[in-house]
Amino acid sequence: MAGLEGVEQPRQRGSAPATARRSPVAEDELALKALELFGNPAEGEVQLPSRPESAASARRLTQCVVVRHWGLSPQIAEHAVLLVSELVGNAVRHTGARFFGLRMVRRRGWLRIEVRDPSRGLPCLMPVHEMDVSGRGLFLVDKLSDRWGVDLLPRGKTTWFEMRVADR
Repeated sequence: MAGLEGVEQPRQRGSAPATARRSPVAEDELALKALELFGNPAEGEVQLPSRPESAASARRLTQCVVVRHWGLSPQIAEHAVLLVSELVGNAVRHTGARFFGLRMVRRRGWLRIEVRDPSRGLPCLMPVHEMDVSGRGLFLVDKLSDRWGVDLLPRGKTTWFEMRVADR
């Protein structure tokens, strides 16, 4: 993953996140580099290493596919990027896997994003309280997607969400 490691840098208190300082051109270049490195998740499942920095790659791939390839609205892309980040974060934190799969499907009126991992442990939608500092991932998926779920596989599971989109 040379060239993408370290993109999500730790920040000092009071500073902006590293991604906030990047120009749109730099982000676009990183998205294209991620596509080149991992492949296009709209053409088939791509494998990413199960490491925290892979969330940034998954976000870039999602942004690139949703906006550049499918031509969907920035608001749809923003929600899709947030939700894929949550699913990837869960796969990285809770499964102990070495890799996870990412796939994106567009069909008439819908987009679907899937994260596959080798664990059969089911994610759990927990109640969220105002002062909670973690555990909001599936709550966000539940609120911002039109539907979501988990498909158990013979070895592992696929966690997915779907969003309605306007057809051109």
